[in-house]
Amino acid sequence: MELLQDLAWRGIIYQQTDEEGLKDLLSKEKISLYCGADPTADSLHIGHLVPFLTLRRFQQHGHRPIVLVGGATGLIGDPSGKSEERKLLTLETVQQNVEGIKNQLAAIFEFEGENGAIMVNNYDWAGKMDIVTFLRDIGKHIGVNYMLAKDTIANRLETGISFTEFTYTILQAMDFNHLYDHHNCKLQIGGSDQWGNITSGLELIRKMHAEESKAFGLTIPLVTKADGTKFGKTEGGAVWLDPEKTTPYEFYQFWLNTADADVIKYLKLFTFLSHDFIEQLEQSVQEEPHLRKAQKALAEEITRLIHGEDALEQAIKISQALFSGDVQNLTAAEIQQGFKDVPSYTVQNEAESQLVELLAAAKISPSKRQAREDITNGAISINGEKTTDAAYVLQETDKIEGQFTIIRRGKKKYTLIRY
Repeated sequence: MELLQDLAWRGIIYQQTDEEGLKDLLSKEKISLYCGADPTADSLHIGHLVPFLTLRRFQQHGHRPIVLVGGATGLIGDPSGKSEERKLLTLETVQQNVEGIKNQLAAIFEFEGENGAIMVNNYDWAGKMDIVTFLRDIGKHIGVNYMLAKDTIANRLETGISFTEFTYTILQAMDFNHLYDHHNCKLQIGGSDQWGNITSGLELIRKMHAEESKAFGLTIPLVTKADGTKFGKTEGGAVWLDPEKTTPYEFYQFWLNTADADVIKYLKLFTFLSHDFIEQLEQSVQEEPHLRKAQKALAEEITRLIHGEDALEQAIKISQALFSGDVQNLTAAEIQQGFKDVPSYTVQNEAESQLVELLAAAKISPSKRQAREDITNGAISINGEKTTDAAYVLQETDKIEGQFTIIRRGKKKYTLIRY
């Protein structure tokens, strides 16, 4: 299927500056195009993914993606979607964030071959420009009235906007113009909140080049959930791409728990699965939703892409162990992932090797008497195996890699014992 048709089928296209012009351009030549992210944190989250995955779709059709990390714009702050000034980050913090984000983006793209991706940092050109050059060569081409008409700026006029954030759209326009000049970049893509910044770039290219110069912009709709709640958020906060912030198991579980009403939309947006296969999964959602085939496909595809095959297999292994209750074959590293948010207790003394003492000390059972009853009633499992011996003393073999014991009371109440 033709690229733009595929994007439309997946619900990826929100706005285009010149639909027919872009269609004509893509039919005639392979282009360079870019998408950027500002390093406001040391990791991207899943809310950043769709534009970059869209960039990858262009690469699969032979076009060259340019992945921009905003080392300069990250120092300024994008007013888009903000009602007040951002807290400015130090240069050192931004540079650290840049490195973290570059590593994450590297997992998404192919950097070898004829249309291998290029990664750039706008600090490399904007950081070297003096203020007079910026004002004369760039600022002269963007009118104040033009900028005031931008929603991102107009929405801030009542609450106030600094000159720093006021100039953000010019800096991003300068990025597009720089990539147009040095990489023949013809298209910028971004989230729907970036429409004003993208069109500023087109305005600058038009002003600084001959009239026949032509570039394009395309935006992607905000990802939403069918129930109206915000996409990409959990009780623990954002779902990050950094495995230290959101473990691969948590990442996998987020996608696995997608509602039936959302899963087909997310398969279209976040995976590279074929139309036919997605339509088969859609039929499965309608006819056999209890099998959750679509959710499993979604979770596997996106976890494999971001974290790799080994991390996916580990996430599946942890999920299966927790579902079955058979956790004794998990490694200590897998236990740290799977039991990150369950209550834990660190053994204090030798006496707590006695199971009754441990249950009471860790408040798994409210008292020693209740602990004995729980054990004899078969309510207590150690690493997935029930014990009914009230005199049981924990052995070294109960300590997974000498670090953890997992005690379950009843069917669902887990406690992680640390040593």
